[in-house]
Amino acid sequence: MARSDDTLPARGTALTVVSWVLQVIGAGLFLLMGFGKVAGWPDFITTFENIGAGQWLRYFVGVAELAGGIGVLIPRLAGLAAAGLTLVVVGAALTHVVILQDSGWMLPVALIVLMGALAWIRRAETASLPSYLRGLLGRG
Repeated sequence: MARSDDTLPARGTALTVVSWVLQVIGAGLFLLMGFGKVAGWPDFITTFENIGAGQWLRYFVGVAELAGGIGVLIPRLAGLAAAGLTLVVVGAALTHVVILQDSGWMLPVALIVLMGALAWIRRAETASLPSYLRGLLGRG
């Protein structure tokens, strides 16, 4: 479905470039990490064993990261996906600080900043999602 330029809020060129840079970086990182968790890379298995919540959590987080990594590449969904990924990495940072008590919190904190910035930049698209969905369902 083609989108016209008036269906998404206007934004400056610089913010559009920043947004796409964050989207591509976020997609690459989260698709890689999500794949590693779902595929069972040894470091991820060990980390989730040390957390003590069971390997189901590794699969859950991996699928969430894969979905978010795809979502940040879709302009209309990028802000919502970035907000969701921000929650995932807040959980990761807290887990590293409180449970694992290691330095693994540094990457999640950097990702909180990156995905938080993307969620903020794409906030207008996120806010327009309900009316867009109503329009798709014929209730607009």
